[in-house]
Amino acid sequence: MKLYALIMAGGVGTRFWPRSKEKTPKQFLKIFNSKTMIQNTIERLEGLIENENIFVITNRIQKDEIVKQLSNIPAENILIEPFGKNTAACIGLASIFIEKLDPEAVTLVLPADHIIKEKEEFHNTLNVAAEFAYKSKGLVTIGVQPTRPETGYGYIQIDEREVEEGIYNVYTFAEKPNYATAVRFLESGDFFWNSGMFIWRVDSILNEIKEYLPELSEGLQKLKESFSSDDFEEILDNIYRKLRSISIDYGIMEKSKKVFLTKGKFTWSDVGSWEEVYQLSQKDEQGNAINGNIYADMTMDSYVYSPDKFTALIGVDNLVVINTKDSLLICRRDRSQDVKKIVEHLKVNKLDEYL
Repeated sequence: MKLYALIMAGGVGTRFWPRSKEKTPKQFLKIFNSKTMIQNTIERLEGLIENENIFVITNRIQKDEIVKQLSNIPAENILIEPFGKNTAACIGLASIFIEKLDPEAVTLVLPADHIIKEKEEFHNTLNVAAEFAYKSKGLVTIGVQPTRPETGYGYIQIDEREVEEGIYNVYTFAEKPNYATAVRFLESGDFFWNSGMFIWRVDSILNEIKEYLPELSEGLQKLKESFSSDDFEEILDNIYRKLRSISIDYGIMEKSKKVFLTKGKFTWSDVGSWEEVYQLSQKDEQGNAINGNIYADMTMDSYVYSPDKFTALIGVDNLVVINTKDSLLICRRDRSQDVKKIVEHLKVNKLDEYL
């Protein structure tokens, strides 16, 4: 059994505006330490997967920055999607490149922008999932034990009877719930946060794509037949234009009869909003998480980022303030999920200089 990793790194991170832009999205930012989120993701795999077996899939706009930040990853392992078509196409495309190297490769599919602590426990979880995926040809996802009624995550319900040690059958996937439903999920004990991390043999996922997403499978087959063609990039563009945009969750995981879960017993966050950054950050006696040249008087429980400009706050609470060279965001912490609406507004009004 040989392990490979696929890092999905093509997102824009619209809820992290104005720090996250098209050319410098969330995964390229230093948010919690001196390394960027994608660098931390790669570093987390040390001791588990060799660098030559790590693949990163991204887009043309972000390729140069990825090559710059991940100089230890072979350049040929940086795969480029011509257009964003959601995670099913992304995973399918990368899978045929990995299949070419090893048809029975066990692939760990990981987002580039998560926070995970307890590296040893993370490795243990991945090893359990990988061994089961290899021998069973099943699709394994990692579920995280909820610690609060979170409405920003999807959930997975399991059968608590183990298939084998550490592996459970999946009953159902649930979309991001409202608060009352999230409380019910938390109290039930058999719902887990959907981490968006997957482990499977490359032949297993390609077979499931063939069964449940035949149009994508046909496109991938044409690409495989064109690997050595001088027109490969043009063929890739033409095929991608016609693909349906669908997530691996909708397209495969919610339909397949071969889906299993292993519990991730490590600290995890997908860092999906500035509120999440606030929760994960160190705070002062007033409950403020502050980064930059900032004056805060009678201000409590706020996240303030302003490394380039002096920023002053007086008599305000529970705010997110992000002050960059060209933009300023001020919002209530409990509305931080709505930051993506700003990006939509900028796109509609063609204010591309702020994107």
